[in-house]
Amino acid sequence: MLAAVGLVLLSLCWGYSWIFNKLALLDAGPFTFSAYRMLLAAACLLLALPLTGKSLRPTRVTELLLLGLIQTTGFVGLSMWGLVKGGVGPTAILVFTMPFWTLLLAWPCLGEEIRGSQWVAVALAATGLVVILRPWDAHGSIASKLAALGAGMLWAIGSIMVKRMQRRAPLDLLMLTAWQMAFGALPLLLIAYLAAEPPVHWSFRFEAVLISTALVSTAVGWWVWLYILKHVEAGIAGMAMLSVPVIAIASSAWHFNEHPRPEELLGMTLIMTALVIMGVRALRQHRDFTGPLGQE
Repeated sequence: MLAAVGLVLLSLCWGYSWIFNKLALLDAGPFTFSAYRMLLAAACLLLALPLTGKSLRPTRVTELLLLGLIQTTGFVGLSMWGLVKGGVGPTAILVFTMPFWTLLLAWPCLGEEIRGSQWVAVALAATGLVVILRPWDAHGSIASKLAALGAGMLWAIGSIMVKRMQRRAPLDLLMLTAWQMAFGALPLLLIAYLAAEPPVHWSFRFEAVLISTALVSTAVGWWVWLYILKHVEAGIAGMAMLSVPVIAIASSAWHFNEHPRPEELLGMTLIMTALVIMGVRALRQHRDFTGPLGQE
């Protein structure tokens, strides 16, 4: 039950966080903001380790370094880079091709086969994304689209890595989240320097966005995501998170007047239908979304 509640809350949080991310780019470069955000989030989680009676010392450092490069440097950096030229809704949707990469990788890597009605859900969701993305339409920045797609792929790879790491020998989720963020944030600073991004404009708006995204959507959000991955099949967790770009599109229409086109509305309907199918299947099979919090 905790994982199910976590999926709902995380979808709402991450969906709306795209608005804050877009606002942050008014005052900072994409890699600079990403680095500051991830460093602040990592610092909070590292501080929480001794406060909760857990060791601050990381274990399996090589694996955490690789995970940080993929899940923090790659995924977060490319997501923000894609958002510079792309709209909130389209960028979020492209990033959230992640579930399809996850389903593709989960079968050979984790033995999580696609079964029965999952195929129908996958087909509906894939059709919905194609309708929204309109790959036959060259409108918009190609670099932005490729960056967002690359972010989705790296997120899927990171999710599979976490599942494999936990299967091999369980790691404390708080330690794992904190150190992979810390390791992945440092290369973002180097990339920002090499890209010669302009200095940050330290406005009240930027400071408020930085603190809220670092603490809520990043520090707490990623810890919840890793907890979900531990207790839910990677493919199902990934499919459920497809609601995030739908929330992002609705939020961007409200804040930035980015109104969805008719085909985008059709695509969102197909995606939501796929999510309902996945949910009904999970209930029928009595999938266990519970897991005693804190037992890593």
